[in-house]
Amino acid sequence: MLVRWAADERQGWRVQEDQARQDEAGHGGSGHGDAGANVKPGWEGRLFEDFEVGDLYYHPLGKTVTDTDNRWFTLVTQNTARVHFDENYARQTEFGRPLVDSTFTLALVTGQSVIDLSLNVFANLGWDTVRLPAPVFEGDTIYSRSKVLSTRPSASRPGLGIVRVATEGFNQDGTVVISFERTFLVYRRGHAPEVVLNRPDESSLPDAAPQASAGKRTEQ
Repeated sequence: MLVRWAADERQGWRVQEDQARQDEAGHGGSGHGDAGANVKPGWEGRLFEDFEVGDLYYHPLGKTVTDTDNRWFTLVTQNTARVHFDENYARQTEFGRPLVDSTFTLALVTGQSVIDLSLNVFANLGWDTVRLPAPVFEGDTIYSRSKVLSTRPSASRPGLGIVRVATEGFNQDGTVVISFERTFLVYRRGHAPEVVLNRPDESSLPDAAPQASAGKRTEQ
């Protein structure tokens, strides 16, 4: 079945099913032909019009930083600072243990914010005033939040808007470990790319069990 996801006039998205492919698959008597009517679109992110100055988002996912996260990220980015991956060396420092690569923390907290801020991003324009007020260690769990500082339509790209946010990452004790401002271009409603994809026919899914009415439920 061919499906198009396209921005509509509400916040969110709608599913448009290709009628020709529906006709080809047929509706008659199978019990599956109208299954597409039950499709519930998931969260597809905010568009420019959905942001208001002062909005505050506590991003839903936290992450416990592992030694693999720290050492892999450090080495894959060719960072040769031993305090991140040489445990014997790190024990001789003031920290007494490996310090998490600060660029990993920046990438992690930026990533955590995407679900609320930039799922429909066109491009990032920059990170500013990055600050690291406290260290991050392996085993810390990092959470984050963002506040909308400003919004404006793009003067050169009418289908886009510019959003600037302040983001903070904090650990399991509530200590802020990173803060920064980020500015990005996000699509305006009606201008996001339309994604066309083929998905399997829904006839391979089992039929849903019929729901008993309230008056006919039986005890198990």
